[in-house]
Amino acid sequence: MKIAAAQLTCIPADVPGNTARAAALAAEARDTGAGLVVFPELTLTGYEPAALAADPGLWIAGPDDPRLDPLRSAGTAVAVNVALRTGGPRPAIATLVYGADGGHVTMYAKQHLYRQEQDAFTPGGRDGHFELGGIRFSLGICFDNHFPELAGRAAAAGCRVHLASSLYGTDGGIEERAAVHPGLAKEHGLYVVLANHVGPAGPWTGCGRSAVWAPDGALLAEADDRTPMVVTAEITA
Repeated sequence: MKIAAAQLTCIPADVPGNTARAAALAAEARDTGAGLVVFPELTLTGYEPAALAADPGLWIAGPDDPRLDPLRSAGTAVAVNVALRTGGPRPAIATLVYGADGGHVTMYAKQHLYRQEQDAFTPGGRDGHFELGGIRFSLGICFDNHFPELAGRAAAAGCRVHLASSLYGTDGGIEERAAVHPGLAKEHGLYVVLANHVGPAGPWTGCGRSAVWAPDGALLAEADDRTPMVVTAEITA
């Protein structure tokens, strides 16, 4: 299976606008033959905790929220990260996975909230694993991936590919991004697929360089540090 990592510059608090941008990248990934495309953290709103706290209308109601229809109809499987309604006073930072037919596959909510996120979001309480095309996948969201036991449990459960929806900025994030993900790949024998923001992203500037690493930590594909785009790599079962 060919897997794509997408990076984009989000429009602050604009769900329709960001959905359109993400759908265009999903179509690009589909046209390259990718069977799945993964997107950065909080793709549909940008990384905007204050706006999300102030406006519950920005939260996705659930897997069938019609605002996701452009992505669900992209013709390839997608893993898109959103602010997801929880039934409580705060949303979760969650990745929703859909198959190429638009059917909902699974949902994973970020377990390890980073600093300012703890006042704006609800943490998840379980790991996210799923199977597609005979390959088992695991899900992690940004700061989650700094806890190697998450990937360790995925490897123990038979997962082959770890999908990381993230935001790494140009101030310190460049070094973190380059250390954490190939380290996870090599330590746990997983393909690691990182989708990152590029350009303005809330209080940060996304450093781009979305990438795919092989289970030995070798870099298979990498985007640049300035362009909304997708990069792809072949994954073997």
